Amino acid sequence: MNQTIDQNQDLLKNALTGNAIFSILSGVAMLLANRWLVQFLGLPDKVSLAVLGVSLIVYAVVLWLNARRPKIRVVDAWIAVIMDAVWVAGSYVLIFIVPFSVAGKWTIALIAELVLAFAILQWIGIRRVRKSEHYA
Repeated sequence: MNQTIDQNQDLLKNALTGNAIFSILSGVAMLLANRWLVQFLGLPDKVSLAVLGVSLIVYAVVLWLNARRPKIRVVDAWIAVIMDAVWVAGSYVLIFIVPFSVAGKWTIALIAELVLAFAILQWIGIRRVRKSEHYA
């Protein structure tokens, strides 16, 4: 157990950073291609993804700031895991209740799976950090 704190936080930092990059790219895409995405997903023309896009950008900034800390706040990382899990669950609920296009349903499902992967990596990273603190 002679790894440094930095090494034990690498997976968590990388997972949070990857999640932040994906979230900011998604948020920007929702803002710049709002009308096209609404049509692609098969949603009514009156729907806008702008609020969701801005929310994702804010979420990305919070993830990024936590990932850049010398010592990650594990509580903040747990919040990210929980929020990602809620995103995944909500995505699958929406697939069954919102009349998305077929391509829209597949896109929502694929994004949910990617978000789930980030949640799992963050969870494993938290476990590593906690284990290293326990042995320190």
